[in-house]
Amino acid sequence: MIRFYFHPTPNPLKVALFLEEAGLPYEVVPVDTRKGEQHAAAFRAVNPNGKLPAIVDTEGAGGETRVFDSNAILLYLGDKTGRFVGSAADRGELLSWLMFVASGIGPYSGQAVHFQRAAPEPLSYAINRYRREVERHYQVLDRHLAGRETIVGTDYSIVDMAAWGWLDRAAIALPGDGDPLGAFPDLKRWFGTINTRPAVARARAVGAGHTFKQEMDEDARRAMFPSNYPA
Repeated sequence: MIRFYFHPTPNPLKVALFLEEAGLPYEVVPVDTRKGEQHAAAFRAVNPNGKLPAIVDTEGAGGETRVFDSNAILLYLGDKTGRFVGSAADRGELLSWLMFVASGIGPYSGQAVHFQRAAPEPLSYAINRYRREVERHYQVLDRHLAGRETIVGTDYSIVDMAAWGWLDRAAIALPGDGDPLGAFPDLKRWFGTINTRPAVARARAVGAGHTFKQEMDEDARRAMFPSNYPA
C-alpha cells in the first residue's frame, strides 16, 4: 500500500497520474498547505523539507520506505513496478528529460505563478524573467516533440507524466488573452494526447472529497512562504 500525501497542485498531480495509470493501491492523506499542515512534526518525519507530495511505501524493499520530491517518487514507483520507465537504452534520455522538468519547467513555472499571483506587489523584472523562462522551456520541449508522440523513446513514460503535471497549469503560469500553448504546436499536440488518457480524469479527481483552504490570507502566506518572514 502507498500512503500518498497530497495537495491539489502540479507536483502531487504527477504522482496521482502514475498511481492511476499503474493501478497501484494507495491511500490519500490530504495535507493542506494553506493551513500549514506541511509543517507538522508527523509530516516532517516523512518529508523533512515540508513540501508535497511524499509517499510511504508500506511494502518497500526494507520495510516502510519514505520517498519525497515528485520526480524521485516517479522514479521510485517506476523502478518498483517496472512500468513507464522506458527501455535500458532509454535510461540516459529518461533521466535527462526528467531532470529538465525537475530543474526547469517546474521551478520556473512555480516562480512565474508566485510573482504573478502571490507576491504582495507586482515586480516587472521578476514577472518578465520567469514568464520568459517558462516560454523558453516550452520551446525546448516543442522542438524536441516535433515528429514524436512521447518525450522519451516511443512509449509513454514518467517523463510525460512529470511534464503534463506542469503543462496542465500553463494558463496560470502564462496568463493572458491567448492560448498559452498556441506558440508551441507540437507541445500542444502532445499535451492534448496525454489529456485524453482515462487515468488523467481519475488523477484530477484525487482529493475531490476533501475541502482544502482556498483563501490566500496572511496565515496562508506565512504557512506557504515561511522564509519570507522573520523566524
